[in-house]
Amino acid sequence: MASAAVALRRRTRAPKPVFRPPSPSSESESESDSDFDDVCCEECGSGKNAPDLLLCDGCDRGYHLYCLKPILAAVPKGSWFCPPCSGGKKPNSFPLVQTKIVDFFRIQKPPIEVEKPVTDSRKRRKRSSSFVVSKKSRKLLPFNPSEDPNRRLEQMASLATALTATGTEFSNELTYVPGMAPRSANCAALEDGGMQVMSKEDTETLNLCKKMMERGEWPPLLVVFDSKEGFTVQADRSIRDLTIITEYVGDVDYLRNRENDDGDSIMTLLSASNPSQNLVVCPDKRSNIARFINGINNYTPEGRRKQNLKCVRYNINGECRVLLIANREIRKGERLYYDYNGLENEYPTEHFV
Repeated sequence: MASAAVALRRRTRAPKPVFRPPSPSSESESESDSDFDDVCCEECGSGKNAPDLLLCDGCDRGYHLYCLKPILAAVPKGSWFCPPCSGGKKPNSFPLVQTKIVDFFRIQKPPIEVEKPVTDSRKRRKRSSSFVVSKKSRKLLPFNPSEDPNRRLEQMASLATALTATGTEFSNELTYVPGMAPRSANCAALEDGGMQVMSKEDTETLNLCKKMMERGEWPPLLVVFDSKEGFTVQADRSIRDLTIITEYVGDVDYLRNRENDDGDSIMTLLSASNPSQNLVVCPDKRSNIARFINGINNYTPEGRRKQNLKCVRYNINGECRVLLIANREIRKGERLYYDYNGLENEYPTEHFV
């Protein structure tokens, strides 16, 4: 992920089954050790690239990580079953019921009279900042929610579907869990080389976005399931350049605790001079829509042209935070992508769509 990949492990042989009928050609122990040497991918038929050939724990058939649909970017930590054995199917949609959606996201609807001044303030901010600011100091913009409340419910239901399908609890803030890194460890001053400090005006814009989401005014985004990419996010209306899309959130932990983690969404939060102080965001248990925004293929011009978001780490009130921000105009219906690798080039993206 942007400036934040963790080196991945590869498990390419399934555990031995409790009972396996002896092969007629198995004459010696050395031959039995080679049971899997002739395994080919069920999708492409090739046995090449053995380090990327994953075996099903149910049937021992082989699949390249990049031949699976959707692509498997990280090796499972535990048992893994292929699509035929797991009976994979499209996830069930979250009920499009207002009360269920409000409860799921813990939306707090304010009194009607306070909404209009906030909206007016947001419009004044846009007008006043669009004429006098130079390109180098352009300010971040708040997202512009869909006006139709029913459409906003559909957008939120699509995210609830993805979170439910992946067993993830909704959270819109960084979380600090006992046994992981404490909040006191999140100190931006420890960043090796320093971290960009968010301006007061941009901080106010970020806080405005958070408040809008608390009352159910969300970014105009839909989470859709794609057979090749899995869950992915697309714009449900046009989005302006430099718009704040979302904060990357999850559990905060020390990198040293996650070096052998099989999660494919770990994001760097702090790169300290002392490696033992490095922090990462882990969205596997608690997260928001950021978890489902896909990465570009760094190896092709077409892949790089898809990028429409940038991932930026900020010092906000002394703490490290990660934001996803539009880096160009985004059309309605366009899928969102950013560079998972940033400057580290550790995340394998050569087989991304």
